[in-house]
Amino acid sequence: MSAEYMTFGLAPATRAGGVLANGDYQVHRDFLDFIVDGRPLLFQLSDLDAVSPLAADVPPAIFTAHVRRLLLEAEPPLADGRYVIYGCPECEGLECGAVTARIERADDSSDDVVWRDFAWQTSEHADLERNGYHGIGPFRFAGDQYRTELGRLLDTSTEPPARRRVLLIGARAAVLGKLAAALRIIGIGAEITQDVQDAAAMAPEELRTYGAVAFGRAVTDDQRTTVQGAFVRAGVDVAYVDGLAPITPLLVAQIEGALDRSPPAQRRLVRLVAAEGEAGVEVTSTCRVRLIAYRLDRLYRTHTHEVFDDVLEPGKHRIALDAKATKGESFIVARTTGSVLVAPMVR
Repeated sequence: MSAEYMTFGLAPATRAGGVLANGDYQVHRDFLDFIVDGRPLLFQLSDLDAVSPLAADVPPAIFTAHVRRLLLEAEPPLADGRYVIYGCPECEGLECGAVTARIERADDSSDDVVWRDFAWQTSEHADLERNGYHGIGPFRFAGDQYRTELGRLLDTSTEPPARRRVLLIGARAAVLGKLAAALRIIGIGAEITQDVQDAAAMAPEELRTYGAVAFGRAVTDDQRTTVQGAFVRAGVDVAYVDGLAPITPLLVAQIEGALDRSPPAQRRLVRLVAAEGEAGVEVTSTCRVRLIAYRLDRLYRTHTHEVFDDVLEPGKHRIALDAKATKGESFIVARTTGSVLVAPMVR
């Protein structure tokens, strides 16, 4: 099969972390995804929970080594000239499985680069007959564009941005402490303050390290305005989150959704509404969607219910929800591989 010309690009992407319904933690990962003809390559690989080797938390020397391999300036890391395209978001072990491909120069006089023979690989050698992605590729990228995009990652003239943190502001120290601990476990830095003036007095350099600010229910509108003004003066584009309820997994999901600033075309999950016992969900590619309902009873005890778990085709979907799981004050969390959204149940 001849390789078809495609455009090549890179775009920031997120594998959303979270506190799952069974109590397990899912690690947050920021990475650069490969954009092929304007669409994330990851979306073509079914419902794969994976990240590229170009992750934000990879040490600089290893990150540079990955880039040079993709530029064909270093030997491939796997047998048969194969390179890791996507791997496990929790570890780097090949035994967990990885998407690999052959990357090579075009077999003519051009400077083009070809990605071919994509496969799911769990051992030293890939079995293309059994585990090959037969409907994907080969892709041919114009050499100049390909090397320009990857070459930007080797530019040492600018410092890489600091890893984003979340600023938590509220009156309930116990709730904020649990939330901060959960965020740190999944890989998101979190700082707590109960004094709005402390936040407003932070230096611009410190404010720029935050990607989101989460307000507790007790924070007034005037206090929110004070904090927002400090970030505006510092020239920081930050996401603001109004905590829906003192439920740690719900608040973590809200913050994860706010930290994802990617355009809708590069997300799997783009819409969630919840009203009158139904959820409205919109996805951009075929993927597994899980819906979790959280509700508070009259004694403010938390109840958690998994109300939906299935694969959805691209488009808009209406999903009926269990009435017992959504009575009273309740909230819905929708999660796919890489995206999470939260909505209160509207009566």
